[in-house]
Amino acid sequence: MEPVKIIEKYYDKLSKAYNILICHSKMVTTKALRVAERVRHLNPDFSFIYEAAMIHDIGIFLTNAPQLGCHGNKPYICHGYLGRELIEKEGFPIHALVCERHVGVGISIEDIEKKYLPLPKRDMIPVSLEEQIICFADKFFSKNADILYKEKTVVMIKKSIAKFGDEKLKQFNNWLEIFGG
Repeated sequence: MEPVKIIEKYYDKLSKAYNILICHSKMVTTKALRVAERVRHLNPDFSFIYEAAMIHDIGIFLTNAPQLGCHGNKPYICHGYLGRELIEKEGFPIHALVCERHVGVGISIEDIEKKYLPLPKRDMIPVSLEEQIICFADKFFSKNADILYKEKTVVMIKKSIAKFGDEKLKQFNNWLEIFGG
């Protein structure tokens, strides 16, 4: 897989969305590979982490997020499953799962039903070690152009995740114990 070539099939290289996506993806990828190095004893697949972390947000252009240069017709929360659909069509079904499962700390079918989220009714929770590493690393970076290159602190991340409930915060804290900060 050549993640940047796949991204370039869907994004104009001169667009705001492309620049934000590539920058964010590189930051998340670097963090994910550092995390994988810390848990080398768990045998993470470094090549897969590189590829999947680079394309985890490919679906953003299909959402309505003008601040990111994205002018699609779906709510931003849909970018995960939309990315999954794109990457499955590209022939990478396991990578596609990362796209779908990285949103928040994962979205359960219960979350979807309780909050009436505009998502397919299925669990979208990171399962594999690699999915969890990428999801965890993603929490440290925003796609906000003003802070694109700045890593969030653990305190900032916890404050943000706490809004979604104790279970979500517990999941992030579990990852902190396993992966470090």
